[in-house]
Parts: sequence; C-alpha cells; structure tokens
Amino acid sequence: MRKRIGKRVGKRSLWSAGLLAGALLLGACGDPGSGDAAPADLPEASGSAAPSDPSAAPSATPRERAARNAPDKPARAPKVLYLGDSLAMENQVVLGQQLKDRLGARYRSAPYSGTTLCDYLDGTGEDSLVPDKDKAAALVRAQRPDYVVLQFWGNAWGYTPCMKGITYDKRRAEYFDRYAADARRLAAQIRGAGGGQTRVVWVLQGPDPITPDRVRRVNAIYQAQARASGGLVADAGRTVAPGADRYTWVEKLPCTAYERAHEAYCTEPGAGRTALHRDKDYLHFCLAPTTAKSRPCPVRSPGIRRMAEAVTSRVASDLR
Repeated sequence: MRKRIGKRVGKRSLWSAGLLAGALLLGACGDPGSGDAAPADLPEASGSAAPSDPSAAPSATPRERAARNAPDKPARAPKVLYLGDSLAMENQVVLGQQLKDRLGARYRSAPYSGTTLCDYLDGTGEDSLVPDKDKAAALVRAQRPDYVVLQFWGNAWGYTPCMKGITYDKRRAEYFDRYAADARRLAAQIRGAGGGQTRVVWVLQGPDPITPDRVRRVNAIYQAQARASGGLVADAGRTVAPGADRYTWVEKLPCTAYERAHEAYCTEPGAGRTALHRDKDYLHFCLAPTTAKSRPCPVRSPGIRRMAEAVTSRVASDLR
C-alpha cells in the first residue's frame, strides 16, 4: 500500500438525427434548464438516507457481499469525492455503494447535469451551471478527499455557458484546445486546494456513435493530464464497449459472468446479452426513462454497474 494515500454508427450521416435528438438525449447531460437538484438535496451513498443500492445483486446477502468485498478493504478508509455531468448524476449512488462496500470509503457526490470541466473551475461565476459552493476547489477544501473522481462526457453540444459557444461541430480545434486547458486548470485547482494530497481519477468515456473520434481525443486529454499531474485513469468506458473495438458503440453486449449469475443484470438471458442503453438513447446507461429533473438512476442498470466497478477497482488498486 502507498505510504501516503494522497500520492496517489459514428458516421456523418448520423449528424442530422443526432442534432435533432440532442436536446432530448442530452437533457440530462446538457440542458441548463433541467432543474437539477443541488448536491445537498441528493442522498449521499454513505448516509443512512441513501436509497437502496441498484447495483446490489438481489440474491446477495450482507454476509455474502462482505465476504466478496473484504479483500479490497484498505487499512484506512479513503475519502472520495465524485464530480461530473449527467453520467455522474445517474451513476452516483451505485458508485458510492461500491466504494463503501469494497473499500469502506467515505463518499460525497456533487454532479450537475449539462456540465463540463469549466463549470467546476473557480472564477466562472454566472457562466457556470455549478454554484460557487460546489466548485471542485471549494469542495476539496471543505471535504479534504483523498481522491476526486471526474466523469465528463465532453459536452460537445454547447449547452453550458462557460464554453462560450465552442462546440466540436463548428470549432473543432478550438474545442480540443479549450478542453485540454480546462483539464489542466481543474487538476491544478484540485491539487492546490488539497495541499497536494488529493489525487484526481479521470474516468475514460465509452464509445459515441455520432462523434467517435471526439470521445477518443477527449479520453486522450484525460490520459495526458493524468500523466502530467500524477493523476489516475479509470477506463470505465472499456467495460461498455466490445472487446474487439474500444470505440465501437453498441446497444447490447454479452452478459458477464456476474450478470449471468444475477438475472436483473442480464436483460436477455436467452440470448446471453444485456442492454447497456435504452432504445434511442445512445449516451446514458440508466435503463429507466430520463426525466426533466435529473436524478440518480432508480433501476438496476448493467452499464452503470460495469462503470462503477471499474472506477472502484482503480481506486482499490492505488491503495494496495
């Protein structure tokens, strides 16, 4: 274990359909008017008021879960802060429960749908969808986490004001330059607020059928920033992609051994396949319909569980 825990299909032809669907599909990932609840209004996964864990196997008893997760328990429970957009919004309870069960983690989540990296930067003021009290640096100063997990799809549609209208579609080179600069600034602000003791975990995103190269390059920015600033990378996106092609989008994948053993996670057991997305929503992994007011996913969803497991495993490996 470390001595210091803190040292730690897409084609052009899809564009017209994607743009038309964008406002609907990205309502939870890019709509400033979605009426998202602030973190204080959401249950913390580690609290007694948290909803039942959608990731927990229906047939698993507390004793079975404890036995399964005991080998990962570190000598000291890590403190984890989870920030991000609608993907983090829907994932937050499942990730928190996995971190708590496997690592005994103390956990706080503060996602805001429709956001991107710049929304969590200090100094964005009225242009941000995130209030000052929930900026990354402010939360790090208040919470003193060992890890800050960042999950952002990339907001290529121009929904958040702090991007100043820079979109992948119309200003591609500027979009990537700005995104890389924001990643550097956010990592520096988190590091400064944490006194160098807080480690950033960059969550790599899954395939995008409309802009497949975009998400590949966004992931490369995350990887480069992790290398440059001593951060970590959790390739959660690989768990929701075909093994043969990391950046090919699919709606369904073969069930894993865990999913086959727990039927709630293998949606087509006869075919040995499970759904990752709802029909016509290629971005989100929650198998419940999206709502005007964003929320943690209320149903068991294989894609969410896969990604949460990948993030938890990455934190666990850093603690060994």
